[in-house]
Amino acid sequence: MGNPLAQITFDFAAEEEKNIKTAEQESIIATEVAGEEIPVVETKDETPADLLPQRKSTRGRLSLKESGLDADLIQVPPDEILFQKQYYSIGEVAGWFRVNQSLIRYWETEFDILEPRKNRKGDRFFRPVDIKNLLLIYDLLRRRKFTI
Repeated sequence: MGNPLAQITFDFAAEEEKNIKTAEQESIIATEVAGEEIPVVETKDETPADLLPQRKSTRGRLSLKESGLDADLIQVPPDEILFQKQYYSIGEVAGWFRVNQSLIRYWETEFDILEPRKNRKGDRFFRPVDIKNLLLIYDLLRRRKFTI
């Protein structure tokens, strides 16, 4: 018994080549009809890479120029407000300095003057004195470009 439903094969590549050839033939015919020989200039659909705006990469190390611009953007509250609470969480402190929490934990291991209090769960709580010390460390590392 023959199968009444046979598969149909499609060949898309051949049609695309035919369309390309006809476009080339039309341009040749257009130059022949005019009676003069006109040089055919090929245009590219893509724009040159020089004209496109350069996107800065968000990965990798910041340049000294870029990190220097961000050094003045810290948002630590004034002393009157800062000393109203006894402890601040690491998330709040990281938000004020606009750095990752991991960087503050790293500074804690590198600098002995930082001694945040830890609860039984292991959460770090920074006293206002610790935040003042963080201001000093941040100033030395980010604004004055000292290295650890």
